[in-house]
Amino acid sequence: MTSDDQKEILYKNEDIEKRVRELARQISKDYAGRELIVIGILKGAFIFMADLIRVLSIPCTIDFVRCASYGTGSESSEKVVLTKDIETAIKDRDVLIVEDIVDTGLTLKYLVEWLKERSPRSLRVCALLDKRKRRKVPFEADYVGFTMDDGFLVGYGLDFGERYRFLPDIYVIKQQ
Repeated sequence: MTSDDQKEILYKNEDIEKRVRELARQISKDYAGRELIVIGILKGAFIFMADLIRVLSIPCTIDFVRCASYGTGSESSEKVVLTKDIETAIKDRDVLIVEDIVDTGLTLKYLVEWLKERSPRSLRVCALLDKRKRRKVPFEADYVGFTMDDGFLVGYGLDFGERYRFLPDIYVIKQQ
């Protein structure tokens, strides 16, 4: 993709902000009276996570993980590797994983199973976007901002080759 990439707004920033507030209200209600550990998956989820925690009405601490799936081109090898571990103890704690997109489901399935081994009291997933059409393994997030079929998305933290993260809206890249 180049600066001439054809892109079309899929979700405007004001719609994203509204949906993030709705998710935060539900999460705050579900965890009322408890402290939450919010774990963001780098790099794509950092803007969504920052906006989400700023509107939670419950106390939370944050941490990050980073996962990679190595392969060629746009195809994953389907082998997920953890490249950055959390630094927070989660045993007997309430944990919320925050992700930008649930796509194939492979990364989140791996991460949920890996974190469950650390015996959290509860473990849920909040995803801004859910692309159901590309699932390779069964996986359902507990909280979802928007559901869609498919499309290559950029903006609001989502990138292509480390570009476009800064855009306030979410765009779908039109195939040429």
